[in-house]
Amino acid sequence: MGRICASSAAQGYRQPLPFPAHKSRVIFLYEGSTMYFEDLKLGMTVEIAPAVIEREKMLAFARDYDPIPLHTDEEYAKTTPFGKIIAPGVMSFMSVWAKYLEVDFFGRELIAGKSIKIEWLKPVYAEDVLTGKATVTKLVKRNPRNGSAEISIEARNQHGELVLTNVAEAVVKCKPQAEDGA
Repeated sequence: MGRICASSAAQGYRQPLPFPAHKSRVIFLYEGSTMYFEDLKLGMTVEIAPAVIEREKMLAFARDYDPIPLHTDEEYAKTTPFGKIIAPGVMSFMSVWAKYLEVDFFGRELIAGKSIKIEWLKPVYAEDVLTGKATVTKLVKRNPRNGSAEISIEARNQHGELVLTNVAEAVVKCKPQAEDGA
């Protein structure tokens, strides 16, 4: 089971990011790299860079997409078991997902997303720092052109508490086949 350390094109790195050492095989992804379906292996993991849940962005997202008092009204939120406003779950997930995409397993070989399942386990608050890891948990070859890959993400807050999980399924290109008789 390999751990993937990845350079982020968004940050302009040309060398691998300094993720913790791991005893298993390490694969490095670089800007412009690609992983076909056949390159993926069950158990491959990648560390996801920290995502900070900034208060103003959290409130703006809540006002635009999830305008319930639990996310927008401080006084109301004080009366809930949470004691203060919490981040909308979709915003928490998207913050982690955006960081995952910086080290995406598939790169240009992604054909399409197929499904996604998110579970929220603990509240996320303003200024929480979410980190995570993504793991290849299922691989099914669909035909000679593509396969289905399942990626499971676990995200934790700065206290090490598991706050959300995600299972995403994607369709990924297979390596091009040489034509017979060529």
